[in-house]
Amino acid sequence: MNFEAVKSIYFFEMARTRRTLLQSVISPVISTSLYFIVFGAAIGSRIQEVEGVTYGAFITPGLIMLTLLGQCISNGSFGIYFPKFTGTIYEVLSAPVAMTEILLGYVGAAATKGLIIGVIILLTANLFVDVRIEHPFMMILFFLLTAITFSLFGFMIGIWAGNFEQLNLIPMLVVPPLTFLGGSFYSVNMLPPFWQAVSHFNPVLYLVSGFRWSFYGIADVNPAISLAMITVFLAICLGTLGWIFKTGYRLRN
Repeated sequence: MNFEAVKSIYFFEMARTRRTLLQSVISPVISTSLYFIVFGAAIGSRIQEVEGVTYGAFITPGLIMLTLLGQCISNGSFGIYFPKFTGTIYEVLSAPVAMTEILLGYVGAAATKGLIIGVIILLTANLFVDVRIEHPFMMILFFLLTAITFSLFGFMIGIWAGNFEQLNLIPMLVVPPLTFLGGSFYSVNMLPPFWQAVSHFNPVLYLVSGFRWSFYGIADVNPAISLAMITVFLAICLGTLGWIFKTGYRLRN
């Protein structure tokens, strides 16, 4: 393992975040703060509690997950797509660096950025609501698995994308609706039976439910099933990337 190569890619990507601090960190924190203000004032005044938890505190795990998914996918996809777009990917591919080392560098940086923003949002949430964490180990586990999995997913999107429109297609048009309809702002138990059944086909539901359980001990889905789902998704991403590296699919395009 060429750790020097992994470190070089990782710190190059992290340096890009420092150069775009306003866009990379401050913007998502402000956006999430607005969610707390708007939803807390408009909906929180009408819904006092959900399953024994104040509404503002109830939506906190969902807001963190909403931001984490978006940031990890965007950072993971842009990190590998931009070198393809500028042609600098050939410098990386011609260097004595294995594909697994490239993966570790880019995905590690994307996951780190997502985790940093997630932690900042968690700290920011304490300014608005009373947040408690009943299962800290499971919270960290869900946090890490989600960040790594969706950074890998973003990396795959960056390899697949042939232009900026395709690069933003899934992060902008697919992920937000799935997150909003995945129980981020409500419990699926509040829905009619038919829509409860439909919601269980949404993979984001399992992420939000498991993450919320680690905070308050309440969940729409058994936490063990949620953990199994994120593990399966991680395995699928790793398997797909293994095939991509073996075939060299669109990596040089």
